[in-house]
Amino acid sequence: MRAVVLLLAGLLGACSSHVVHAPVGDRGVSGPLRNPSYHTVRHGETLYSVAFLYGYEVSEVAAWNGLKPPYTIYKGQRLRLRPPAQAAAPKPPPHSQPKPRSQASAPKVSASQPKTRAVAPSQPKTTAVPAPVMRKSAPVVATVRPPAAMPANDRLSWTWPARGPLLRTYDASGEGRKGINIGGDSGQPVLAAAGGKVVYSGSGLGGYGRLIIIKHNKEFLSAYAHNRKLIANEGQWVEKGQEIALMGNSGTDRVQLHFEIRKHGKPVDPLKYLPRR
Repeated sequence: MRAVVLLLAGLLGACSSHVVHAPVGDRGVSGPLRNPSYHTVRHGETLYSVAFLYGYEVSEVAAWNGLKPPYTIYKGQRLRLRPPAQAAAPKPPPHSQPKPRSQASAPKVSASQPKTRAVAPSQPKTTAVPAPVMRKSAPVVATVRPPAAMPANDRLSWTWPARGPLLRTYDASGEGRKGINIGGDSGQPVLAAAGGKVVYSGSGLGGYGRLIIIKHNKEFLSAYAHNRKLIANEGQWVEKGQEIALMGNSGTDRVQLHFEIRKHGKPVDPLKYLPRR
């Protein structure tokens, strides 16, 4: 009997030594199988940089976390990286059931004093709302609008972000090859490949060094990594061909520009959009 017990214990011990741990998030591969369920915000990160890190659209991450423009996040904040699995849609019916009860009680109360109570509250509501709200909101909307509307997809034109040899091409299946690498000299100008708004300018994403991300429209983003110096600031609107940084080797072992184009948060081959040279 002891021999049988010892044999079972040995088998169980052998099985436990081959436990397979769940994979952690991978910057190069997007999707629920590789990405973690949550991300803790670190210093210098924005919602755009977090979405870029995991290959999601900003609108997706914002919706999963109930965030609205300007998408302000804080250090230490825990962001959801997957849609909340709340199939509990049958919660509204309980709230709709009390309505007939309140409606049934309403006529009993209003029967004694019907018209005087109904007229009085309606007058202050109409006089207080229109004048102050319209006057205050008009100038704010004017200052928030960009100097020019974001171009539509069919009007978005691209230019090369830097001069220099093509060191590495895009490979959808290659680890860390979600863009192209362009060689050059330290301090060489890095240009905006298309017009848009700078939504990230910093060094908070590991492996990218000093990074700039530009939002061109609802579909496209572009990223410029390993810069020596960042010139464009977060929130700044830039034009196609405008100098936004100086080439360098931050986060890498040689002077180069790592350039990416993202469509709906997913990396695409930049050579399919850049003009031939």
